[in-house]
Amino acid sequence: MQRIAVTGKPGVGKSTVVAKAADELVKQRNLKIRGIRTAEIRKEGIREGFSIEDIETGKTGILSHVRGSGPRVGKYYVNLDDLAGIGANALGNSLDCDLVVIDEIGPMELKSEEFISAVEEVLDSDRPVLAVLHRSSRHPLAQRVREEFEVLTVDEGNRDDLPEKIIGMLR
Repeated sequence: MQRIAVTGKPGVGKSTVVAKAADELVKQRNLKIRGIRTAEIRKEGIREGFSIEDIETGKTGILSHVRGSGPRVGKYYVNLDDLAGIGANALGNSLDCDLVVIDEIGPMELKSEEFISAVEEVLDSDRPVLAVLHRSSRHPLAQRVREEFEVLTVDEGNRDDLPEKIIGMLR
């Protein structure tokens, strides 16, 4: 059972590396991948928040936004309803797949007890996992991932090669 986490500076391409590796694994090996993906929400070139998507169903919601309510992380309000209803639910339904993708385990996601419990359930399973890990979180769940996973740091120099490296590691 292989477990890999990628980490690095904000905006360096962590989610892109994970998405490229996951998409290629589906193409090359026809793997059944479940879990969550996040993406920036931009308006006129300015980031206003992040979306969250259930990889299996395609259901998408708001992870965080500059406008809203809920716990704050920086300038963003975390949408606990979508984080639990889409994020935690997707992870809870991922325990019979070939690879669980968790994009991301970071300060926003760690505001939700439901999300934390869902990630812990995945970690307690025998499923291979590919995750994005916030680089400086000291949350106990982030620390557990650092201890149990092979952690790769993404930077401008290696981000184009990392998807292929991850694919090779997930043999």
